Amino acid sequence: MTLKTKFSSFELECGTDEAGRGCLAGPVTAAAVILPLSFNNDLLNDSKQLSEKNRNILKPIIETESLTFAVHHILELEIDSINILNASIKAMHHSIEKLHISPEYIIVDGNKFKPFQEIPYKTIVKGDSKYLSIAAASILAKTYRDEYMEKIHKEFPMYNWKQNKGYPTKEHRAAIEKYGITKYHRKSFRLLPEQYRLDI
Repeated sequence: MTLKTKFSSFELECGTDEAGRGCLAGPVTAAAVILPLSFNNDLLNDSKQLSEKNRNILKPIIETESLTFAVHHILELEIDSINILNASIKAMHHSIEKLHISPEYIIVDGNKFKPFQEIPYKTIVKGDSKYLSIAAASILAKTYRDEYMEKIHKEFPMYNWKQNKGYPTKEHRAAIEKYGITKYHRKSFRLLPEQYRLDI
């Protein structure tokens, strides 16, 4: 399916998306992107549909060709304090706030958002597979978060975050059971299935 350039009639329309909502460790990361009307790239799609190689090819293209972009991490302690939904929306707000050009309209992947300043917005379910700017934001959020997880992997290699990126894989859960948790784990999440007890 061909992705659409814009949802609204505004020229400066920003797409925003997050990555890492379902992870047991690490930040939730959001990106915001305003693309020029002329932007076109056949490779660009929802980041979940792309290989890591293609995401890494697209990242510098999006950064170079966008009118403006920004990325923001919300870390584990804040996720535990305000909950993952609020943290995801806050990460999106911060990424929009950091844009060098203020958007006239915001399109958001998913169905949950809170008003940002006085800027009109629209939530779009599966927006990352429908609109170029949301797809671009999804790629930046994912690639920046993956880089972060690869960096902290060096500190705690036994969890293999460079591979699982903090998601609840069998391997990740087995490592939590064996080694316990780290400062990067989200304490408010169910880190192990019910049959295991975890002392926090």
